[in-house]
Order: sequence, then C-alpha cells, then structure tokens
Amino acid sequence: MTAAVPDERDVTHTPADDELLTLLRDWLPTRRWFPAKGVAARLECIGGLTLADPLDEASVRVLLVRVRASDIDSVLQVPVTLRSPAGLAPSAVIGSSADVGAPPSATRGRTELRDGVGDPAFLRAWLAAADGPGAVVDPDRARVLSGEQSNSSVVLPAPESSPATRGAILKVFRTLAPGDNPDVDVPRALAAAGWAHVARPLAWLEAAWSVDGDRVRGYLGVLSEFVPAAHDGFELACSMVRRGESFAGLADSLGATIAEMHEALARALPTPAPAPGVDRTGDLARSVRERFRWAVHSVPELDRYADDVERLAAGTRAVGTPPAPQRIHGDLHLGQVMHAATGWFVLDFEGEPLAPVAARTRPDLALRDVAGLLRSIDYAAAVGGAGGATTPTAAERDWADEARRSLLTGYFHGPTRADAATALRALEVEKALYEAVYEARNRPTWLPVPLGALDRLLTPATPGRPG
Repeated sequence: MTAAVPDERDVTHTPADDELLTLLRDWLPTRRWFPAKGVAARLECIGGLTLADPLDEASVRVLLVRVRASDIDSVLQVPVTLRSPAGLAPSAVIGSSADVGAPPSATRGRTELRDGVGDPAFLRAWLAAADGPGAVVDPDRARVLSGEQSNSSVVLPAPESSPATRGAILKVFRTLAPGDNPDVDVPRALAAAGWAHVARPLAWLEAAWSVDGDRVRGYLGVLSEFVPAAHDGFELACSMVRRGESFAGLADSLGATIAEMHEALARALPTPAPAPGVDRTGDLARSVRERFRWAVHSVPELDRYADDVERLAAGTRAVGTPPAPQRIHGDLHLGQVMHAATGWFVLDFEGEPLAPVAARTRPDLALRDVAGLLRSIDYAAAVGGAGGATTPTAAERDWADEARRSLLTGYFHGPTRADAATALRALEVEKALYEAVYEARNRPTWLPVPLGALDRLLTPATPGRPG
C-alpha cells in the first residue's frame, strides 16, 4: 500500500512552528485582528504551510494559531517571513523583530522574524501558490491598509512598466473558517453575472488543516481588482460630517446601488423557494430574541434592555409575511463600500466575522443589509463628529437623520413602507446588539455608540425620524 503524498497546501506541524509561536506570543494580542483582547487566552500552534518565494530572499511560513478564551475558539492565520545572516539556518530562530512593515534590521547572530503581510517575499510566494487568472502587480511597492479590524489587506500596484493595468488588492483572512468563503464565492458569482459594482476576484488560495482531529479545508485569502481613485465610504462620510457637508446625495445613490446588488444576488445565486405552508412570520421575532440571548451572555449590562427587546420582537408579528430570504452581503456598512467616479462599489462579502460560515452564507432578509448601512451612518456621525465615538451633537444627529432618509429613498425608490420600517427597526436592534459585543471585546471606548442606538431604537420613534 502506497502512503498518501501530502498536498503542498496541507498544513503540517513542526517543532519550529511552536518556537515561532513563542516569539509571537506577546505580539499577537497587540494586533487589531486578535479576537481575545483584554482576557487571558490559550494559544496553540496547529501547524504551518511553507510557501516558496520565487526570488528566494526569505523563508515564508504561514502559521495557523488556535486561540481559546471563554466563548472564543478561533483559528488565526499568521504569515511570517524569516531572514538569516549567512551560516544560520532559518529554523534556528532565537530572536524576534516582528514589527509590522518595519524594514529589515541588522540582527547579528539572529534570525529576523517579521509579519509577512506587506513583506514582498510573502506576497510573491502567495501569488505563486494561488489559483485563478492572477494579475500583473509589483509586490515591492505594496502598501498595507490601516484601520482594518478582522483581516489584513495589501494594495499591490501595477508595475511602473505597465501603467495601463489597474493593480489589485490582497485580503489575508486572519480568522479562518472551513468550507466555502462568501468573500471569494459571492464576488465571483456577481462578476460572472455582469454586475459592475463589485471588484472581480483574480486569485485565491486554499489550504487544509486539522482541529481536534477533524481535517478541514478553507480559504486563506483572495486577490481582487483594485478600484482606482476610490474613497472608503466610512472615511468619506466621517469627513463630510466633520465639515458639516450633507451626505444625502451620496446616500441616495448608495441605496439605489444596494437595491441593484440584491437584484443581482437573486439572479446570480438563486435560493430555493420556501416550502408551501411554512410559517415565516415568526422568523424575525425569533432572530431578535436569539441575538439578544447571545449578546447579553457576553455583555451582561445589556440585560437592562430585556423587556424592550421582547416588546420589539413581539411587535414584529405586525410585519406580516416577510419577503422570501435570499443571498445578501451579511455585514454591510460604509466601510464595505467605496465611492469612485463611476459610482459605488461593494466589497468584503465575508459576512459578520464572529459568525460561523454556515450562518454567513444562509439566505436572509435583504433588509438586513439596509439596516447595517443605517447603523453605519450613525457610527459616522458619532466617530466623525466632535464627540469622537461618544454622543453626537444635535447637528450631527440631524446630519445622520437626513442621510438615513436619503438612503431609504434610494433603496425603495420612494417612501419606506410601514411594514419595512418595522422590520428595519428590529434588524437595526439586532445589529446594534452585535456591535455591543464586538465593541466590548475589541474597542470598549466605542461601546457608547451601540448602546446609544439601543436607547433610541427601543423607544417610540420620533415623528419624522426614520428609526
């Protein structure tokens, strides 16, 4: 019997991987994408994947690190590069200089260890190993984007010798999940269906690893077309509220773009029709209650909203039978869209990072995406305004109200129906509960933003204010 030959993308474990993790233990909790901030966490190296740098300037190892703390159990991807002085094998790691983006430093008698994201050696190795049509890019001029919470993205410009090409952007998934990844599959389907407001995937990389004896396979990252001269939607909105400029016109066109996206998703990724006789009127109420139970477990102070959430859930029965579920974005906010000369582009179809893949790919109400944008407009008013992620001023609240109304007008091509307004309020509450958990874990000083939203959403609506 012939032994199976391991696939080159199978994660394997070596003693050197544990040594690397030892060097990274103090550095990992300082990263924005580390899921267990402020609590004691157990770290275990599942293993690693070696990628070959075509120029052989460094050793490239993609580590998979399991992080466990209270209700957190995640597998992180940590690409690293190693460079050694002459005569010292890369496996003989006895020191670390793992500053992101730091230039190589002279480390006499030591191996230099760096975060691979942004390192040309890792980028070349990733491009050589990935599947897909690929792209003509220049890793030596790569630029790591700042501000991301859950992943790491790198802009790869076109070579100076090929100015006509658009370049690309590589997203390295920091928290890995087995199975299909909607951030790869959904844009591919939308681009194939001819929808022009999505960045086309150009390459993707998969690997197989083991957790508790179970062998699974999933995506490590995706390379997509770069949208030139585009502005991040959240940064754009924050700058406009800071200057006192109306966001209404852009919000209206964004609403129309999202309506088109939902139509394109229904065509590109059709879902089976609900079975005859299935009662879907209670689905929204159950969803709100389940989200609240999940959130209050992590953020006990949410318990003060229990009665109000229950009244809201019971009131969703007045919505009647909601539209049939379909594929949606799943984590839509202003940071997931970009505005360019040709209009809005939608990015990052990964879904809520804390949710399992099965939940992120499950058909859902299209209005959930709209609720996410409404919440993001509130965040822009709070973060971009004078208060800085605290309580918006009256002027900033008015700015947000106008933008919210315009977004809904663009999406619905007119006034919001009463049943849709009721559903949106429930979906916004769900999103605010998710935000409360995220902020409590990652940015505690921002917790007042979702708590303020819950205070507002769980009280009777002010006349003329769109939820």
